Amino acid sequence: MTALIALLAATAAVSPTMPDPVAAPVTGSEDPQRSEDIIVTGQRSEGSDDYGVKNQRTATRLPLSQRETPQSVSVVTRAQIEDFQLNDVNALLTTVPGVSVFAGETDRIYYSARGFDIQTFQIDGVGLPFSFGIQTGSIDTAIYDRIEVVRGAPGLLSPTGNPSAVINFIRKRPYRELKASASAQYGSFDTLRLDGDVSVPLTTDGTVRARAVGAYTNGDSYLDRYKLKRWTGYGIVEADLGSNTVVSAGYGHQEHKSRGAMWGALPLYYTDGTRIDYDRSANYAPDWSSWNVIDRQIFGDITHDMGNGWTAKLSVLRKATAEDNSLFYVTGNPNRTTGLGITSYPGAFLGETRNLTIDAYAGGPVTIAGRKHDVMFGVMRGAERYRQYSSYDNAAIGVSLPLSTFLSGSFARPNFPAAYDLSLDTNTRRETVYGLFRMNLADPLKVMLGGSYTHARSEGASYGAPTAYDHKRLLPFIGATYDLTSTISAYASYTTIFNPQTEFDAQNRLLDPIKGDNIEAGLKGAWYGGRFNASAAVFQARQQNTAEAVGFDTVLGRSIYRGVDATSQGIELEVGGNPVQGLQVTGGFTTMRVRGDDDQAVRTFVPRNTARLNVTYSPAPLPALKLGASMQYQSRFYIEPGTNSVTTGQPIRVTQGNYALLDLLARYELTPQVSVSANLRNVTNAKYLTALTFDQSRYGAPRSILGTISVRY
Repeated sequence: MTALIALLAATAAVSPTMPDPVAAPVTGSEDPQRSEDIIVTGQRSEGSDDYGVKNQRTATRLPLSQRETPQSVSVVTRAQIEDFQLNDVNALLTTVPGVSVFAGETDRIYYSARGFDIQTFQIDGVGLPFSFGIQTGSIDTAIYDRIEVVRGAPGLLSPTGNPSAVINFIRKRPYRELKASASAQYGSFDTLRLDGDVSVPLTTDGTVRARAVGAYTNGDSYLDRYKLKRWTGYGIVEADLGSNTVVSAGYGHQEHKSRGAMWGALPLYYTDGTRIDYDRSANYAPDWSSWNVIDRQIFGDITHDMGNGWTAKLSVLRKATAEDNSLFYVTGNPNRTTGLGITSYPGAFLGETRNLTIDAYAGGPVTIAGRKHDVMFGVMRGAERYRQYSSYDNAAIGVSLPLSTFLSGSFARPNFPAAYDLSLDTNTRRETVYGLFRMNLADPLKVMLGGSYTHARSEGASYGAPTAYDHKRLLPFIGATYDLTSTISAYASYTTIFNPQTEFDAQNRLLDPIKGDNIEAGLKGAWYGGRFNASAAVFQARQQNTAEAVGFDTVLGRSIYRGVDATSQGIELEVGGNPVQGLQVTGGFTTMRVRGDDDQAVRTFVPRNTARLNVTYSPAPLPALKLGASMQYQSRFYIEPGTNSVTTGQPIRVTQGNYALLDLLARYELTPQVSVSANLRNVTNAKYLTALTFDQSRYGAPRSILGTISVRY
């Protein structure tokens, strides 16, 4: 902490000698749609090389800078996405400070921050909780301008809260003028990607405009037999209704289709507790094992500038997800001598999710006692129905898979019955009222008082067990910032945690809701009009009854969980933006401890120390050239599956040691419209397990290269 304070002070001392790269402010006579601040979503990041934005609304809905926000905020701009080819959300989030991506399975992913699961994504600020706290299928980033990550409990703007983070995807919006771009990529494992993006004015003055984005990915993998095909399409029409109102409507569609996909992952140890030595390409799944996920979104919003700094917005999002999966899971661990002990568990599943979320809010300044303050208030309603149908061929369940042939992928496709059983049918509804009062008590001191009141309900059943609950909860939020100097502020915030869960214990009972609280304090600095930011934070999150996987129920075909009480305490350091002409940087370091009530380590599958650093540089004598590097470090993590060695009788522990990944990039603009680039990933060819959220996993990708040619108009 002392070192970072010194760094902030040193930067502040030299800042007056450096040119401010921020453009001149927009005057009242200028068209706000022609500036980089647009009424619909705030600042646009695309079209700039910057790795930072001046303002964000994810934390409070108010257009605050990172320094004015009493929580930790990270932003991944369009420039960073394109430089490092962060083409899906998993690749993107591995570059974000404090965020861990657990990809034990091939097509289902868990995310974590500050020791706890991230369970809510937002799209343009509209919250979409994961049905089971897990993302099924990949998410292409082609349609997004940027991604904002607010770490800590997001209870103010999320129907429920947990102390990890909320991730907000900001969609691309149309321009008033004609713009178009396209790129073609080819790389290791015969990976091909094509994308196109065009924005056109539909009227001569651009008051009605449209944009369409498409991306297609198709490739093999370093994993034997695994292939992925993904198609993403997005269209939006936007119109000015007078000088102060903007209305938009659009549609998004993505299809994710894999082959040779693992449901679960590789058994990691023999029955005597020793590790099984696999090649990095090891995959037990046959060709027919597949995740097929189709995601469709219809959305619309209307935003009105009411004058005097007040804005109101109504958003509606209809999301429908369909799954048609034929999957192959394995249970058990092999005997070192005989190689026996692994058995088959295939299944076929149909799933459908329907989600409708409506959000409306208004915010702006008010003057009280001669001082200007900020007020924001809103309402949100979300309703979701999830159905899952399952089909099992009993003759294919429990078949022995000797280790000698386990990885051949030769298991024949079972004769799944054509009639599927309804195994899960749940309806959830959440109504929330939220608000915030940001008081300007003195020129350097701002205090925030707010919170949300949520009524969360569920009804239905999961594999015969009821999923019903009815909870009402007030989640208060308190925050404050104090300007120590013209560039450095101190801040603190507090909020409570409440989140109903969807996991079941060994007795097939729904786990009780998560409860707890979160406190954070630190220092933030901002220079050059907010183009470069640095922060240091200390945090503590206490959470009761957090779901943790402890096994798999072969009768019901789902994971078993237990509730764990945990307290996470840690320190985060972060920098981001443009400190020197031609240099862009984002990065951070997180260190923490996660302990239970008995002061013993819990959630040990979460690395306690993580570091991220993303840097690009364009030399002034050769601005067409851009060089960059990205580093991701994780300290060791482990899991104790609760079984003992058959030879020693001692508890088994599976550990992934410390590791770091290094990616490099080189990009050159042949003309202002045409550029070529190459991205080299995992330069050191590190071999590592992707996750230990349960006692199976797989290895991450080896060294690979991706070449890109891009055209802009």
